[in-house]
Parts: sequence; C-alpha cells; structure tokens
Amino acid sequence: MAKLKTNSGAKKRFTLTGTGKIKRKHAYHSHILTKKTKKRKRNLDHFALLEKVDYGRVKEMLVL
Repeated sequence: MAKLKTNSGAKKRFTLTGTGKIKRKHAYHSHILTKKTKKRKRNLDHFALLEKVDYGRVKEMLVL
C-alpha cells in the first residue's frame, strides 16, 4: 500500500509542540490592520493551542 500524503495546507498552518499538542495561528492578522486596535493586533500575534474537538481532523490531515 502506498504511503499517505500529508495535506500541504495543514503542513503550513499547524506545528506540533514537544508534548504532542498542536499549535495554530490566529486568524484576522494578515490585512486590513489599520482599523484594528494595537491591543487586538498584539493578542492575535500569539500562537494558540488547537481545541480538542479539532484534533481528529487535523491529525488526519497531518498523517500522525
């Protein structure tokens, strides 16, 4: 049987932590930044951990 391919979009968007959790970036931080407050942009700058309900779909895309 052939190897499963990793979803290349997911590969670019998610990273694994040392403990096996999945990190993601916040949305709404790429354009139209002039109307957003400094505080909002600063908070969007940090990484977040993926919610438990999404683990299955993302792990399937990353072929873990």
